[in-house]
Amino acid sequence: MPRYHQLGTVPHKRHSVFRKPDHSLYTEELIGNHGFTGLSSLLYHLAAPTRVKSIRKLRELHWHAETGAAFRHRHFRTGKLTATGSPTLDPVPLLFNQDVALSVVEPAQSDEFFYRNAQADLLVYVAKGGGVLATPLGELPFREGDYLVIPRGILHQYRLQDGSARLLVIESTGAIRTPKRYRNEFGQLMENAPFSERDIRVPEHLVTHDEKGDFRLVVKKANELTELVLDHHPFDLIGWDGYYYPWALNIHDFEPRVGRFHLPPPTHQTFEGDGFVVCSFCPRPFDFDPQSVPAPYNHSNVESDEVIFYASAEFMSRKGVEFGSLTLHPDGIPHGPHPGLTEASIGKKATQELAVMVDTFRPLHVSEQALQVEDQHYFLSWVDDENAPPPGLGNGDRPSQAAPLTADPTEGEPR
Repeated sequence: MPRYHQLGTVPHKRHSVFRKPDHSLYTEELIGNHGFTGLSSLLYHLAAPTRVKSIRKLRELHWHAETGAAFRHRHFRTGKLTATGSPTLDPVPLLFNQDVALSVVEPAQSDEFFYRNAQADLLVYVAKGGGVLATPLGELPFREGDYLVIPRGILHQYRLQDGSARLLVIESTGAIRTPKRYRNEFGQLMENAPFSERDIRVPEHLVTHDEKGDFRLVVKKANELTELVLDHHPFDLIGWDGYYYPWALNIHDFEPRVGRFHLPPPTHQTFEGDGFVVCSFCPRPFDFDPQSVPAPYNHSNVESDEVIFYASAEFMSRKGVEFGSLTLHPDGIPHGPHPGLTEASIGKKATQELAVMVDTFRPLHVSEQALQVEDQHYFLSWVDDENAPPPGLGNGDRPSQAAPLTADPTEGEPR
């Protein structure tokens, strides 16, 4: 979990008189979760953050679920999605339920406005590109392979290096946190954790803007985007301290665990949220017993849907995936290595795979947008290669559809 951090100048005591050089007061603001009992930070502004000149609704955000689809394993080639404009406003919806929503975005440019997600905590995996996550609390440089943890309500702006990136965006209705089993009773990451506080990067280089004018802030709330125009630059902090701020962890700083025989996916857990976990599959040696089978065994995800985002084209148990592929293996159907890969894994010493796995404990809906890049024949990929697909399934044909769902498919739309 985040540790205490301070940047800039703060008064000796909280909620005490803190004056500017002209003897007027700095404006104090508390930002935190769980109604004054969760993590929080105290911010000291040059101008009151409540100074809003105008408000207008920009648009509603609709996550429409597919209807009538056959229940099957799924594969989405997200690399085929068209590059979009904004890293914050234009992610393409893929999968969602009441707890979590997954989308991808390949922005064409940095945002000129400022952004705040007021309905979800964010975990953003940087699959490609780099830059700076600019916030009032300081600048957080990021690079390929980074996980960016952005707590709900933290104002931010992406400043992309070379103007482009590819991001996997995970929105959570609950707080994103390190797994409880990695922390001791005091909150410190223990020696058996696969990363430590030393690997976590926090905002640095606080830049205080004392500027008047019209500054656009876009807020996401209740699945709507609203624009607020402030009369001052929102990055006007003279100082702050606390535990509520964005932070980064690079996937290559996650230390993978290896056993004598195959270890299950929870070994690779990196984060947890309410109703889901996130795991990192990193380059690592394989199991070291001469009789070990490095490929995972077939398994059924009872009460869990498994999603894997492939951050490289290599994955030891899967054929036909590419950088940017995303697979969904739902509860109710066993899955495992593709044909031939179990035998092929025996005797291999290591893998260079790189992937992010999200396991949810409630079923996921597939968005209409995801259908544009779906590999419709993926569910056939466990059939021996010499067996042809069933008649009628040409390259452009979809598998047979089940009867329409009786439940409202948008019931799990993220809050």
